[in-house]
Parts: sequence; structure tokens; C-alpha cells
Amino acid sequence: MAESMEARNKALVLKAFETLFNKRDYAAAELLWSPNYIQHSAHIEPGREGLINLIKSLPPTLKYEPGTIMAEGDFVIVHGRFSGFGAPAMYKNRIVSDSRGRDDFSASTGLGPVH
Repeated sequence: MAESMEARNKALVLKAFETLFNKRDYAAAELLWSPNYIQHSAHIEPGREGLINLIKSLPPTLKYEPGTIMAEGDFVIVHGRFSGFGAPAMYKNRIVSDSRGRDDFSASTGLGPVH
């Protein structure tokens, strides 16, 4: 049986998150995150470069652990946990609107901002 589009999209998003947040392979992340990426968090510089620069500024102990991931068509939603950045662990809901990282909406639960 062929893998569904949703399963491929979830795998792609998880790979993008692992590559940027945990492996910190910035060159590979640029291939996975769209140059048209939109960041909606006011405390992060705009675009893909803003997100990558944020991760570069955080301690190497930063860790992202995906939790629940759901997909429908091109929409992928991930609820995961950031830790190891000098503040209490924080949970983030990430919505990636087209499985290529072209849009991003996030909401936090926990204490303090990610950085």
C-alpha cells in the first residue's frame, strides 16, 4: 500500500524540525524550510533566516521533542516540547500550512518565551 500524502507530509515536517532544532544542520534546514517561510511570532525576526538565527542564538543543549502530530492534506500540526535552553521546558503548537514550511503559526504553553 502506498504511503498517504498526509504521512509523507508529517515525515517531512518532523525531518525539518529534527534537522533545524536538534541536529542544527543549518545548510540542510535551508533546503527543508521554504525561503517564503512566514514567522508570526513577534519576538522572532521574520522569515526563514529569522528562525534559523534564533536557533543559532540558543544554547547547544536545546532539544525539541515532537509529541502529537496531525495532518490533513497539506496542513500539518505538531505539538512538541522545547527544553535545554535555560528556561523551564515549554510546549509549542506549530502549524505548518503546506508541508514545506511556507507558513508557521505557534502558540506556547509553559513559562516564558522560547528564547
